[in-house]
Amino acid sequence: MISNKQVICDVLLQAAAADKDIVVLCSDSRGSGSMTEFAERFPAQFVEAGIAEQDLVGISAGLASCGKKVFAVSPASFLTSRSMEQIKVDVAYSHVNVKLIGVSGGISYGALGMTHHSVNDIAVIGSLPGMRVFLPADPGQTRCLMEALLQDNDPAYIRVGRNPVPALYGGGNVPFTLHKATVLQEGNDLAIIACGELANAALIAGRRLKGQGVSARVLDMYCVKPIDEEAVRKAARECRAIITLEEHVAWGGLGSCVAAIVCASHPCPVYSLYLPDSPVISGSQSQVLDYYGLNVEGVLQAASTLLKKVR
Repeated sequence: MISNKQVICDVLLQAAAADKDIVVLCSDSRGSGSMTEFAERFPAQFVEAGIAEQDLVGISAGLASCGKKVFAVSPASFLTSRSMEQIKVDVAYSHVNVKLIGVSGGISYGALGMTHHSVNDIAVIGSLPGMRVFLPADPGQTRCLMEALLQDNDPAYIRVGRNPVPALYGGGNVPFTLHKATVLQEGNDLAIIACGELANAALIAGRRLKGQGVSARVLDMYCVKPIDEEAVRKAARECRAIITLEEHVAWGGLGSCVAAIVCASHPCPVYSLYLPDSPVISGSQSQVLDYYGLNVEGVLQAASTLLKKVR
């Protein structure tokens, strides 16, 4: 297994060799962002902004306005909070080609606590006009996403975790369409919609439900904005209930976006699994996720509760 952030570096290493307009910026984060090799191999295409996230984003926007293809890499918790104004004005409002890479997202930093967690970034960045929000699930999908983003000139925020993750899409054949959800498993009793690295837990739960005789559809909503509204509406029409799963708080996350679409189109029960509206417990990422039921067992329990109500 490798981390999604390492895949991002690998793709940029390959692309930068042929395209000198590709520039990577870090905020004293080349190590945590897996960009050390890029800085060493392409020093003329690398900028170290230091521990100054506002400067990181402002410089990125300036370079993009000069025609550079810019990738700003920084821990998600600092990138999306300390530089919110610069993202809003310099990147979103100016609509420049800056890809913001938030590494160690969600509760990847675990025991470091609320100061290092990024559990409201979907809401914050998604609220800005023109900003796209991506949470790729595994290395294969991350590669496809990065290769696609290298071909467009619109701003985006990509959040990835810190640790190596299992390959959700095996065999090297990754089904991928930019801005569209991926159906991991078909079903019509229940739909499970997940984003980011929790998509793996959603698929495992979906397979276990299938083994129990429950026809569970599993959607990997790696693109939260623009969200694939048709996939959500289709799930609401064809399934009796929907579960959402995300490493984020309730407000402005995947669950609230799905619920809004469902209520406006084809109402059905929506049960959202998310982090609480309070500082989370101290522990490793897996310990925190398990404590709040953001895992396979949490999905199975939610499915049991929902299916009893809609039978």
